[in-house]
Amino acid sequence: MRSAMAASGAPRGVRRGTFRRVVGFARPHRAKLAAFLLLTVVSSVLAVTTPVLAGRVVDAIVGGRDVSVVVWLAVVIAGIAVVDAGLGLLERWQSTRIGEGLIYDLRRAVYEHVQRMPVAFFTRTRTGALVSRLNNDVIGAQRAFTSTLSGVVTNVIQLGLSLGVMFTLSWQVTALALLLLPVFVLPARRMGSRMADLQREAATLNAGMTTQMTERFSAPGATLVKLFGRPRAEADEFGARAARVRDIGIRTAMATRWFLTGLTLVSALAQALVYGLGGYLALTGHLAAGTVVSLALLLTRLYSPLTALANARVDVMTALVSFERVFEVLDLKPMIDESPNAREVPAGPVSVEFDDVRFGYPAADRVSLASLESVATLDTRGGEEVLHGISFRAEPGQLVALVGSSGAGKSTIASLVPRLYDVDSGSVSLSDVDVRDLTFESVRGAVGVVTQDGHLFHDSIRANLTYPRPEATDDELWDALDRARLRTLVEALPDGLDTVVGERGYRLSGGERQRLTIARLLIARPRVVILDEATAHLDSESEAAVQAALTEALQGRTALVIAHRLSTVRAADQILVVEDGRVVERGTHPELLAADGRYAELYRTQFDETPAVA
Repeated sequence: MRSAMAASGAPRGVRRGTFRRVVGFARPHRAKLAAFLLLTVVSSVLAVTTPVLAGRVVDAIVGGRDVSVVVWLAVVIAGIAVVDAGLGLLERWQSTRIGEGLIYDLRRAVYEHVQRMPVAFFTRTRTGALVSRLNNDVIGAQRAFTSTLSGVVTNVIQLGLSLGVMFTLSWQVTALALLLLPVFVLPARRMGSRMADLQREAATLNAGMTTQMTERFSAPGATLVKLFGRPRAEADEFGARAARVRDIGIRTAMATRWFLTGLTLVSALAQALVYGLGGYLALTGHLAAGTVVSLALLLTRLYSPLTALANARVDVMTALVSFERVFEVLDLKPMIDESPNAREVPAGPVSVEFDDVRFGYPAADRVSLASLESVATLDTRGGEEVLHGISFRAEPGQLVALVGSSGAGKSTIASLVPRLYDVDSGSVSLSDVDVRDLTFESVRGAVGVVTQDGHLFHDSIRANLTYPRPEATDDELWDALDRARLRTLVEALPDGLDTVVGERGYRLSGGERQRLTIARLLIARPRVVILDEATAHLDSESEAAVQAALTEALQGRTALVIAHRLSTVRAADQILVVEDGRVVERGTHPELLAADGRYAELYRTQFDETPAVA
């Protein structure tokens, strides 16, 4: 809770340049904006015309003019009201199209940008905080464009026109009415800045609540809470954030209400001044009675926009805070970019080669934001080299195994092949082409990965299988399930391929989930397969089924296998023993046993221990 509060930072208003960037997003909608502004100008002119005509009606009545004049003026006023109502609908439609279009552009840009971020970004970022940027903050910006845009533009134009007409009717009365104008302007500036700070804190707290819900409502999170008996503590922590958001909401609502009540009072006092001075000038023959009525009506067209604009300033500042939080994410530079001259992975079987690869995981300030991690300051650690001069080559169709202690760097080596990270020096090549010179799409198509957690989406078996290749036919799906030793199970399910597997696939057993990811790999048809501890957490029966499925998956493909159980890699063409980020031994299973080094030590640890006698 304290870290979330600290991450919100001290009061600072809105950064300079935020509004300019919002305008940049609006640039593609110039034609719609021009049409909207035209509608707004016409509507504002009509709004100012009505009070002037009302004054003419009063003058006609007082002057004893022909009744037809009064009737025609009333007809014109009614016609203006009808046209103004129609224009109001058109304005709303146009402003909504602009606002929704802008939000679509922004939401799409953020989603695409986040997809380009390195894996390190997702391992550090709290998912709920990131989701909050795309939901709460974007919706906050959306409200401003769909609800506030038309009001701001309309009120500004109406304000200017009202002032102009009032000065032509009586500059003395207008000047007196404007004496109270500073009462509007000065508090509005202070109020807007204060509201921005409160909304920023509320956004941070909402992101914290979203994060807590995302983590605790997942199957593993909910299980952990129940196992350790902390529902009350979780509720208290969530309640503390919710209470602060409640308090901010009350403070914001009351501050805004006090402010608007004061402005309404000032408007009423100004109107009393107009009636007093205007009535005096009319009685002394300096003004017509109708002019006084027009001035009084125009005054509502003057102070009503001022009141609305004062409230709109709060809405705009709130929206700018939302935009600012979204721009924070957009300003994070992806560490991995596609080369402008990138080419496809060469056709045919693929070799994998590491040439003197050195690598260190990036520091937090290169890949993350304090506000997304819900901390006051980012961790400055990172950048230390974890791979030191890794070199090996897997020829097309070969199986190369990586073995060694936990934390030795095996998974890090595997993550460099599909370019989840870029090396600091040296190179990783597919078919003798540096992966940095290949297109993202061709690398993803050439390299398939099965990890130990076997992640699946909360969707149907069909959707999970076709994720890498949506055009796959049902015959291909059943064939892949058959080769992954899952066909019988899926055929027995009531909905077959349309059975929903649950969040992360938790409606399936560990072995079933892992075999389904292997079937997905078979559908993808990669030419290089990476298996990262694919059988690490399975029982003997499940492991046997998964191993049989893996045999199908590896057939005819170049394979890089990370294994804890050495029994699974004895037939490898080459075994690399990795310790402390270095390859300390390499060779076949018999060669490494004969060398009696680290591999032999690991092998004896697993297979030569004599079971204790009960």
